[in-house]
Amino acid sequence: MSDGYQQARERRGALERLIDKIPGFRGYQDRELRRDVDRMQREHLARQVADLKVTARQRAGAYTDRGRLEDLTLFDRLDRRLDGLSQKLRFADYGYSGLFDVVKILDDELEKLYRFDLSMVDELAQLAADIAAIPLPGEDSTETPDLLHKALDQTLARLATLEERWASRGEVISEVVKSSPQG
Repeated sequence: MSDGYQQARERRGALERLIDKIPGFRGYQDRELRRDVDRMQREHLARQVADLKVTARQRAGAYTDRGRLEDLTLFDRLDRRLDGLSQKLRFADYGYSGLFDVVKILDDELEKLYRFDLSMVDELAQLAADIAAIPLPGEDSTETPDLLHKALDQTLARLATLEERWASRGEVISEVVKSSPQG
């Protein structure tokens, strides 16, 4: 995760590297690069959530195809919550701006934020596994909907945890900014 910033720095052209030599400009450029990496990370997470939404809709479609419309209420709730999380990820402030202002962020502090973002990737993978575990309707229409409801409830609970975790990102950023020397 911490490689993203370094890789972005290494991809800069000769002009950008020359500009590094201008006193004071490098710090500005680093902040802009960090904003870009933060934006790309959030967009990546949002795309992952959008992919999960497609998978969930395919599962819901299988129930629709079987005429099991009574089972779609929880799918609809899951769809709306996934959409909401995707929007929160995509349109959050770039690093909540305070991270990239005049504060000098040290590698240790940045590592905290990167670890947080990496944990979001891991939690999205767990959510993907939950969605994949939502059972498809069987051939036998007498099967109980309890398995479906249990799987959807578990998925919605994991999604709620993920939403709370993302909401706490502002606190992580505040900690990073507070523990960084001004400069």
